[in-house]
Amino acid sequence: MKKYNGYFIDLDGTIYAGSKRIPAAKRFIERLQNKDISFMFVTNNTTKMPIDVVKNLSDNHDIHVREDNVYTAGLATADYMDKIAGKKRKVYVVGEKGLITALENNGFEIVYDEQPDYVVVGLDSNTDYDKLSKAVLYIRAGAKFIGTNPDSNIPNEKGMLPGAGSLVDLVRYATQVDPIFIGKPESIILENALDKIKLNKDEVVMVGDNYMTDISAGINFGIDTLLVYSGLSTKNQVSKMNIKPTNEIDSLDDWIV
Repeated sequence: MKKYNGYFIDLDGTIYAGSKRIPAAKRFIERLQNKDISFMFVTNNTTKMPIDVVKNLSDNHDIHVREDNVYTAGLATADYMDKIAGKKRKVYVVGEKGLITALENNGFEIVYDEQPDYVVVGLDSNTDYDKLSKAVLYIRAGAKFIGTNPDSNIPNEKGMLPGAGSLVDLVRYATQVDPIFIGKPESIILENALDKIKLNKDEVVMVGDNYMTDISAGINFGIDTLLVYSGLSTKNQVSKMNIKPTNEIDSLDDWIV
């Protein structure tokens, strides 16, 4: 069993299951903390800032971490755009507070009624036809199109609700323009996370329950992966994949750090 100096870790399905605790996850994080091993929660969530994620982990799952242990697709989007934007920093956003705050903190100006340099589409539970229509028109007029992540659905107590990817696909279909995706399974979010954790690719592993997002992101980025069968993917599904995870376990209790 290879020893890693850094861990990128998914949240929902790996560290918790919706509102339910996964006791093995708490023990896993505490083992990393006790050995002073670097780790970062890498999540496609764009509606929340790290402080919100930290509070949820503490209040509802008795897992205690710092804000710099959390890297959201919202932060990754803002960081990616900061690298490429130069002086072109006007952004129209279909998204919620976490994404807007991340962009503003990186020096972007959020605009609503003028042609932007970028249109960023993420999860937005309050969106409407007018808001999406503006996104379409701005992209057709030349704005660069960024999608925070391609998740088609998000789990909810009611069932599987539309995810950010569903909104991105609506805009893509209406514009016939393909977006740049930031979140898992794309590698941009992990590339940025690696910069922050300050380790090399061969020192880190991506941990998650979902082959199609977490494990695929690790594969696309060229790092080792650890699939834990605590959430979405099943052994039968993974057995049919051409590229297998580097490591597979039934529970995080089975992993020695």
